Amino acid sequence: MTIEVAHELLVVEHRSPEVRRRRWEQRYRIVLLVADGLTAVAAAFVIHAAYGRWAVALVLPPTWIAAMLAHRSYDRSALGLGAEEYRRVLRGALALPAPAVAAYWLFTHDSGLLHDMSMAAIPAAAIALPVRYALRRRLHRRWARGRDRSATLLAGPSRDVVELVAVLRRGGAQELDVAGACLTDPQNAAVIRKLGVPVLGGVGDSMNDVIQAMGISTLVALPAPEFDASVLRRMSWTAAVQGVDFLVAPVLTDVSASRLAVRPTNGVPLVRVRAPNLSRLSRLPKEFLDRGLAALLLVLLAPPLLLIALVVRLDSSGPALFRQRRVGRYGDHFTMLKFRTMRTDAEALRAELAHLNENSDGLLFKVKEDPRITRTGSVLRRYSLDELPQLINVVGGHMSLVGPRPPLPEEVEGYPPEVKRRLLVKPGLTGLWQVSGRSDLPWEEAVRLDLAYVDNWSTTLDLSILARTATAVVRGTGAY
Repeated sequence: MTIEVAHELLVVEHRSPEVRRRRWEQRYRIVLLVADGLTAVAAAFVIHAAYGRWAVALVLPPTWIAAMLAHRSYDRSALGLGAEEYRRVLRGALALPAPAVAAYWLFTHDSGLLHDMSMAAIPAAAIALPVRYALRRRLHRRWARGRDRSATLLAGPSRDVVELVAVLRRGGAQELDVAGACLTDPQNAAVIRKLGVPVLGGVGDSMNDVIQAMGISTLVALPAPEFDASVLRRMSWTAAVQGVDFLVAPVLTDVSASRLAVRPTNGVPLVRVRAPNLSRLSRLPKEFLDRGLAALLLVLLAPPLLLIALVVRLDSSGPALFRQRRVGRYGDHFTMLKFRTMRTDAEALRAELAHLNENSDGLLFKVKEDPRITRTGSVLRRYSLDELPQLINVVGGHMSLVGPRPPLPEEVEGYPPEVKRRLLVKPGLTGLWQVSGRSDLPWEEAVRLDLAYVDNWSTTLDLSILARTATAVVRGTGAY
């Protein structure tokens, strides 16, 4: 190692923001280890309460932690964002009986301990997942306050920098904090500065000084014609010398991590993108979950639903329920139910309000402070209570709890071919569109979210959207 390189590494080692972030990451992993140990102890108590044996309390904690280590649930790439961390915890839980079987055959020959260890996987996973979720929320709060986020430098053309900055800013909690950009087209720097992102020069040898001066901890290379293999290799060397992470952004976006896999071929890291799994068999669990949970909610919510229906009837003339033809999966039409929130002559007045349409950039028709909305209707819309009768559509099999927004037939007639992919799945009572802003979203963004859901659907994604829906409803953002 040359003296110059050693000096550069020494400077990086003492760069205080980056050192603090890495120390926090180490502390976070230690907290996870302690939490997993306590999880195993709690699971052992559950097993003792059920079967009256304490031997599992000695064996379960180290075995559980070993299973989490073996399935890399503490890796930095799995922490903080996405569902991969939870999947690794579940895989570790499923593998937990394996060391118990090995210990049984090699050492103890205690069938009771084998049984207890096998059964302990269930309470251990049931406790570990919410604990991980709570710790992740704490991490997200630190990121929201600007603490322990990774100072990130973007390198590439201005157009792609603008798109990535928009993605990072709309994605909620993010580890990456864009500290600046180095452009392949510096003449367009003004476009980047309008976003509040400093332009720190062009792409070249000066990036080395930028990384060091700005305390950068992550370098992201965006697709550009100028970035051939040799250029990317030199950028990776620069990142390695500076001790920062080097990420290469793909051209393809809105693809979940579960659909991506790296396939090295003769030294070339090719990225495989798996096709979305939309078969009937894969979606069978979703059907059971949708209809079962919707039926349960209808039973539990029957009294308030009847009360809302009565208030709607007393507030204005007309029926309590509003029926409208919507388009479901594969283009099939169905009658969607909602509590009526408008006057009975609302459709006749639509043409007079066309100039107030908030979604003039697309096919949706939304008007803020719509004069057609009744007093009760404004409250119902504010908290999405008007959509509760759609639980009947879910039980009937025309809708899902989670899915794209149910479109009108006239909207579908104007869809270009790529947008018609929204019709490959059932429309949903809630979805990415609702938890991301609802009516405040521009048309293109609503379409992007719906297509992203269709391509990346999973049970984990559905549960995540359901969990976020309650917060979105309480905030009332975009509800009008």
